[in-house]
Amino acid sequence: MLDHGERRRFIRMEARCKMHCRIPQSDEEFTATCHNLSGAGVLFTTDRAVEVGKALEIRIEPESAVTPPLEAFVEVLRVEKRDGEYAVAAEIKGIKG
Repeated sequence: MLDHGERRRFIRMEARCKMHCRIPQSDEEFTATCHNLSGAGVLFTTDRAVEVGKALEIRIEPESAVTPPLEAFVEVLRVEKRDGEYAVAAEIKGIKG
């Protein structure tokens, strides 16, 4: 049954995976933890402040070897400081590969 209270176009899947982030045209890289993922976006935490509007290349590495890593281009939409780290919501702009 559809939940008409949910306005999202894609269902979010909970995930606790390692994630690597890179700022394009830069050598800057950092690690993060993916918390959930949908067809349109990703929520992750990191100890690094990230600017809203910043473009990133990400690689999400599932714990299961059966599932291949996801490599994508994202744009940071929202950043919230929580308990000494940053919760970052980003929109998926394209899939690498």
